[in-house]
Amino acid sequence: MIKIKSIEKYYSAGSLKTYVLRDISLDVREGEFISIMGPSGSGKSTILHILGMLDTPTAGEYYFFDEAVHNMKGKKLSELHKSYIGFVFQQYHLIDELTVYENLETPLLYQKIKGDERRGKVAEILDRFNIVAKKDLFPNQLSGGQQQLVAIARAIIANPKLILADEPTGNLHSEQGREIMDLLKKLNKQGTTIIQVTHSDEFAQYGSRIIKLKDGWIES
Repeated sequence: MIKIKSIEKYYSAGSLKTYVLRDISLDVREGEFISIMGPSGSGKSTILHILGMLDTPTAGEYYFFDEAVHNMKGKKLSELHKSYIGFVFQQYHLIDELTVYENLETPLLYQKIKGDERRGKVAEILDRFNIVAKKDLFPNQLSGGQQQLVAIARAIIANPKLILADEPTGNLHSEQGREIMDLLKKLNKQGTTIIQVTHSDEFAQYGSRIIKLKDGWIES
């Protein structure tokens, strides 16, 4: 599904290069559940953003279903992302001007799903996450944990082939966190590929493989 070869990410200031990722090579098979761990500043979020086509590497190659992502630009990249990927951001990235219902509906609009089907899918996911009572509220009227639940619901509503989750349980209490991890595990068993970044040793164990980063390198 995913093959990245010798990916690097650095920022230049004159002759000085500040590396975020160094020589990262990785294969991800369809249906895997991968946990990425490492200390702050090790490059975890950067690699997730590159895999999600939200950031570009400075060097290296990225293939997604054999398509050369590193050679793509703008619209094609955006279409690929919207068609295949659900992204759970650490800072939620909900649209402030839209209600919970409208935030959840947005990925379905991108995929041009018709009205009745859209309404059905939103109703189903509101019920699944126990947030029916919040559907007409705006993000700033929700707690951090509630915003995180909405962000996760939005990421999975269009049944993406790949879910990328940046600290998906970071703002949830432990019981809520386990519920979310159980949900991700269930989606994985149904065939969704999942790559998560986590600080939690407990939640990392949900993955079938753990990748540890340090100073931008794959340590193990």
